[in-house]
Amino acid sequence: MKDNSNLKKRSKEIFEVIKSTPYYFAPLGIISGLGLEEKELKNKPFIGIVNTWNELNPGHKHLNRLATAVKEGIIEAGGLPFEFCTVGPCDGWANGNVGMRYILPQREIIADSIESMVEAHRLDAMVTLSSCDKINPAVLMAAMRVDIPTICVPGGPNLFEIEFSPNYKGIDNKLYDDFVEKTMCVSCATYGACEFMGTANTIQCLMEVMGMTLPNAATIPAMTRMKYVIAKNSGRQIIDLLEKNITPSKILTRESLENAVIADMALGGSTNSTLHLPAIAYEMGIDLDLDIFNKYSEQIPMIVNVSPSGEYGTTDLYKAGGIPAVLTRLKDYLHLDCMTVTGKPLKKNIRRVKVLNDKIIRPLDNPVFTQGGTVILKGNLAPDGAVVKQSAISNNKMLECEGPARVYNSEKDAINALSKHEIENGDIIVIRYEGPKGGPGMPELVAMTANLMLRKDMDEVALITDGRFSGATEGPCIGHISPEAYVGGPIAIIENGDLIQIDIPNRKIHLKLDKSEIQTRFQDWTPYEKEINSKTLLKYRALVTSADKGAVLKI
Repeated sequence: MKDNSNLKKRSKEIFEVIKSTPYYFAPLGIISGLGLEEKELKNKPFIGIVNTWNELNPGHKHLNRLATAVKEGIIEAGGLPFEFCTVGPCDGWANGNVGMRYILPQREIIADSIESMVEAHRLDAMVTLSSCDKINPAVLMAAMRVDIPTICVPGGPNLFEIEFSPNYKGIDNKLYDDFVEKTMCVSCATYGACEFMGTANTIQCLMEVMGMTLPNAATIPAMTRMKYVIAKNSGRQIIDLLEKNITPSKILTRESLENAVIADMALGGSTNSTLHLPAIAYEMGIDLDLDIFNKYSEQIPMIVNVSPSGEYGTTDLYKAGGIPAVLTRLKDYLHLDCMTVTGKPLKKNIRRVKVLNDKIIRPLDNPVFTQGGTVILKGNLAPDGAVVKQSAISNNKMLECEGPARVYNSEKDAINALSKHEIENGDIIVIRYEGPKGGPGMPELVAMTANLMLRKDMDEVALITDGRFSGATEGPCIGHISPEAYVGGPIAIIENGDLIQIDIPNRKIHLKLDKSEIQTRFQDWTPYEKEINSKTLLKYRALVTSADKGAVLKI
């Protein structure tokens, strides 16, 4: 047995008590109950395998298989693997019901649970397994907190049923147009993250961009041999990182965050990036101002032709060369000296990479969209910012528009109004009290946006909210209005019929009321209170910050 005791930089603390007290049996005797021998406990580093596997989430149900591969790699390299699980919610179950209020808060719960397990057991390094929306940023947040050598293994994208059609040539960007008639077109055919560039695949891709995964790990389809191989290689590589003492704080830097924003622009990534990247930055001790998204949106065109803003899927992106190929296109904009979990800087990881399909990863001079996908709007309606995916707005008239407000204090109220035909084409729907505190939990308003997308007679309706959206959302849907209504943001005093101006090219959103009228309305304002009995949600409401700060918890 190879002696790797020099790598037990933290786990050796467990056995220090033996040298100074008579209670020899306590740690060693208890741990040996796992079926382990004393010599391996004393000679091998303890590597945590953070598994977010469960049988509720189709994006995560295959992760137990990948955990086996990680263990094999760790054992081959001379480490001792210890797998433990944490929660891993599925947004799909929660869409349109009260369950959605519990989704975003679980990001913090996951980060807390990983930190607690790693620190309690003095693990020397860890490998994380995750696929879906809030879970991917949570493992990165935890990695920064514990700052031990870490490699992330993304679960990868799934396949939709439509991809098994003999006529498949990429996912039609009008995929949802005939949703009712062709339900199977948007059904998940395999385990893995939903196939489009939603939040799950966006953050998996950004994990790779930031250097926290092995090359190509993000886009390899979930149910493939190569996904198993990359998991095993990650298990081997974690021992190399431990030997070299390459920790997340040496990889996750301001420069790697900027790389992530640049790549997000090119990918046409989910608007939730503007929520999760600031949260990751917060754990790094960095204040990531949302204006950085506008800065790079002006410089970086959207070149990845993947739905919902493009014609293909994430598995097609893998076939075209994956994230390394995207980064090759963007290399003149990137910080190429950033360290990665390969032990090499980014520039070495992509130096021989080629784009394999120009239709999927477009050249910079022939983009899908001439600017970056996501931009930040500001104005008297959103002094601290609001978020919109401009690349998903197919009706150019809606890039600059004005209309009367139709105001609702919950998504449910707005859906009921839509079903009763109380909302007219040309209206601007305002859904408030769905922010981090007001929700509480800042739910995704997927049920509302899905209904709007199916209504062909509502092609000039905009939606603004202090809640948020799924990465699959299309059209002029403006979320993350900050400050939110619950804390007295201007969205709280909008009344039916008030005119709202949206000017996406100039990054503005404006409520056509003078300052004195806004102040007058606030004199009689009190926040709308929902009946909330959940201790989890009440605790979240008490501690959560604004969406523009990443909705992190502060004591």
